[in-house]
Amino acid sequence: MAFVENHGARIYWDEQGHGEPVLLIMGLAYPSQMWYRTRPLLALSYRTLALDNRGIGQSDVPPGPYSISLMASDAAAVVDAAGIESAHVLGVSMGGMIAQELALQYPARVRSLILGCTAAGGPTAVRAEPEAIQMLMTREKMSPEQAADAAVPFIYDPATPRERIDEDIAIRRPWFPRPEAYAAQLQGILGWEAYSRLGQIVAPTLIIHGESDRLIPPGNAILIAERIPGAKLVMIQRASHLFFTDQPEVANRAIMDFLAVHGNIYDREKAAC
Repeated sequence: MAFVENHGARIYWDEQGHGEPVLLIMGLAYPSQMWYRTRPLLALSYRTLALDNRGIGQSDVPPGPYSISLMASDAAAVVDAAGIESAHVLGVSMGGMIAQELALQYPARVRSLILGCTAAGGPTAVRAEPEAIQMLMTREKMSPEQAADAAVPFIYDPATPRERIDEDIAIRRPWFPRPEAYAAQLQGILGWEAYSRLGQIVAPTLIIHGESDRLIPPGNAILIAERIPGAKLVMIQRASHLFFTDQPEVANRAIMDFLAVHGNIYDREKAAC
């Protein structure tokens, strides 16, 4: 475990495993511990780096708002602190937005890009249903337990067992966000757009999305896939926003298969330079 100082905040990060580096970026108000269904598998073959975005987990909670660009610079600072030139980058939800910005601002640091349950912002984005938007905008006024429960219908598939959902909430419970931190991250999401710039992304890209996602509708994955040159799109049946919980085996297989191919490609291209 370690911290790196960046733009007025100490950012927590840690690493597990050995091999090519994979940077893991979690979503809105979620701590890095929420990688618990995927990280152990990745760490068998890769050096995984995970950070707590500013405002959550063990990272500092400076005054907001936290722009997506600022949080992307936090992620880049973690790559630097780990002593590596670049990493494969896996980001989900808000973390997928940070990953897009990282690939745009710091292309040399991104070996490949995996974008999960995310959007590209701007006027073309497919908006969530009004009930989902209302839930997002009012959660900071709820107790942490109420907020976690309110999100369930929008982020889990109806077929997912409740005990699996409760496992996720138990992981998050020690790290439920302060209201001002949640608001600071949400403001960053609302003020961000990358759709107009996605054609500039040069990293090999995989996009994963659950077909029943009510928080970030799956049409957003299609929009991103159409804009990033050569992007591969995987839509997961019977999976919502937290597809790692709804369909962990399918999601993990798609990620591992993609990394197995593009890790080798990166090594060959670098050796040829």
